[in-house]
Amino acid sequence: MGKKIVVITGSPRKNGNSFAMTDAFVKAAEKKGHSIVRYDTSFMNIGFCHACGTCFKTGKACSFDDDFNTMAPAILEADAVVFSMPLYWYSIPAQIKCVIDKIFSFVVGGKDIAGKECALIACCEEEDASVLDGIRIPVERSAALIKWKMVGEVLVPGVFEAGAVEKTDGCMQAAALAEKF
Repeated sequence: MGKKIVVITGSPRKNGNSFAMTDAFVKAAEKKGHSIVRYDTSFMNIGFCHACGTCFKTGKACSFDDDFNTMAPAILEADAVVFSMPLYWYSIPAQIKCVIDKIFSFVVGGKDIAGKECALIACCEEEDASVLDGIRIPVERSAALIKWKMVGEVLVPGVFEAGAVEKTDGCMQAAALAEKF
């Protein structure tokens, strides 16, 4: 039986490298019978967490009404969450970091989100794969904090120009990631 997988992207380049890997993952996951709901955060209105502590008090995940409230029910119902993004200045892009920060609303709101599976797809311009630690470590630690199981990571260095990932095995790795769910 297929799983409900929420895919959250953080790139503004629709023809970019992380989008290509995301597309490869989504196609492979759907082929395996998984149900995919995708949110491209760069094209959504998602603000930062205000740390107000009023999560779910208004019936919505966030009291500051933005597009996170449209994705929160899908995250709550999902069996797995996949984050996909490029590296920005050695860290997580702001547009997806806002989502990761707002996932804390489930904790504050007393929602049980433990036990989900989680995966990461990321790429960067530099050849040194260790620079991806600025994404990998926060995602892994956040997953551990909320008791999500990391099932896999696709980390591809050395891609910048749109389409550069096609000269690597990044899309094949992303498609293979679907096997881990």
